[in-house]
Amino acid sequence: MFEVKEFPEFSWSFSRHKTLMTCAKKYGYDYYAGHNGWLYDADESVKHVYRLKKLKNVPIAFGQIVHELAEKAVRLFLEHGYVMTEAELIGQAREMLNLAYTDSRDRKPQWTQKPARFHMLYDMYYGGELNRMEAEEYRRRLHIVFQNLLWSGSFRDITERPQTMQFQQAEEFRFMTVDGVKIFVVMDLLYRDLEAGKWVIVDWKTGKEADDDRSQLALYAYYIMQKYGASVEEIEIRNEYVLTGVQKSYRLSDADIELMLQKMKQSVHMMRRYQLDMISNEPVELEDFPRTDHERRCETCNYKEICLASS
Repeated sequence: MFEVKEFPEFSWSFSRHKTLMTCAKKYGYDYYAGHNGWLYDADESVKHVYRLKKLKNVPIAFGQIVHELAEKAVRLFLEHGYVMTEAELIGQAREMLNLAYTDSRDRKPQWTQKPARFHMLYDMYYGGELNRMEAEEYRRRLHIVFQNLLWSGSFRDITERPQTMQFQQAEEFRFMTVDGVKIFVVMDLLYRDLEAGKWVIVDWKTGKEADDDRSQLALYAYYIMQKYGASVEEIEIRNEYVLTGVQKSYRLSDADIELMLQKMKQSVHMMRRYQLDMISNEPVELEDFPRTDHERRCETCNYKEICLASS
């Protein structure tokens, strides 16, 4: 039974941490101000924040589509032994991108009523049209990313020697508890390589390499250690950069895990500053979430129409 709560549950995830580091005000909008905005009888101002949270720019929409289709391709092979072709993946991705565009252009009233069911692209919402050059660039990338996905070491592991692999079902919401805080872990692919006697965690990346990619995987490794009793030496973590075809593979040490836990606990401590009540997770007033000093970030923020108007 779904329970309506006045305040959201407090939890930690890597994406939540990145939002806080980008802008505390955006963090306030994302995780508090739009809470319950999906309910029919919610206040209009709360619904407005919730709608803005659902806006997606083209790079984010593209990344989500690639992840969705990568998961589908893996599932189809595991369940039916069928390997999707590059043409099939590109065709389905084009359809999904086109739907995001036509929803944004033709179905704004429906999106306004049900923002989780319909799409709204950021550029269409704020500017009424797409940046054509950007849209074409991402269409061009479809061939590159799906070719690299199918040829990636991780995908070929799955399709070329499945009998030596033991796959863990992708759970929608994996989580663990650390110091009483629910920690969400979103893994793209997890399997046990029986031949090599190791766990393999795979993260598909549609963008460029970033400094914190390794920290994110250290969190995933810790989850495997907690859930399956694996030692850090038994875990291999991989970033598959499907735009460049590069695979980065790591073996972590206990020191890497310890550093990640330390950073996570510091991050939780920072988030606690914005709670009036630690039990109910009632937040401070929205005005008390400071806006970023990097004003250029405001130009591309989902909340700019309400955040900048309130200053």
